[in-house]
Amino acid sequence: MKCLKKVVGIGAVAYAALFAVFFFDLDGKLLFNVVEPFLVKHYDEMERPDVLKTAYDMNKYPKYDA
Repeated sequence: MKCLKKVVGIGAVAYAALFAVFFFDLDGKLLFNVVEPFLVKHYDEMERPDVLKTAYDMNKYPKYDA
């Protein structure tokens, strides 16, 4: 009986914690305030090819097999 009370208590605390995360949208706030700035910084500093300087060949098409 003592073990069952402990399991129910842990379950109730976990349920309350998950409800608080859902109710206050804590996962969305974490993503917006912590993860997104890191990703923006990472991808803004990434080098990309300049599409305006690439050659444009009119007669070169990929081969399509029927």
